[in-house]
Amino acid sequence: MPEAAGSVLAFDFGTKRIGVAIGTQLGESQSGPARALTTIDAEANDARFDAIAKLIAEWQPVRLLVGRPLSEDGTPHDMTARCERFANQLRGRFRLPVDAVDERFSSTEADATLRERGLSWQQRKAQVDAEAALVILQTWFDVHARSHAATHATT
Repeated sequence: MPEAAGSVLAFDFGTKRIGVAIGTQLGESQSGPARALTTIDAEANDARFDAIAKLIAEWQPVRLLVGRPLSEDGTPHDMTARCERFANQLRGRFRLPVDAVDERFSSTEADATLRERGLSWQQRKAQVDAEAALVILQTWFDVHARSHAATHATT
């Protein structure tokens, strides 16, 4: 089944904050612009899902992505189950496809990117979650482009 074109929202779930990025899926193997969007700075579920509902209403995404944290060796840990629960809640509340994306090292990569831009520690701290969501989104775009190319190379 072909991928639907449209906006894709990516989430870097955390117990204190949720980073959000937005990108555009142009077709099966192409993506458009992507950017860090915002950070939801709330711990209460109602406040989090209210903020997410507003983002979904504004951007009308065709798909949602949730970073799935794993240990360095690829095994699940405590946060893995929390992120999977969050993904299931998104799926149930918003009736959109939700994909889990391996997010190992996304926060480290995001912090390095922000550091390269010359941001101070305080600025990086405020933006790292949204930037990590962008890393998650770009990872998903890259994996889909590679799998699409591999599928078409064999047909």
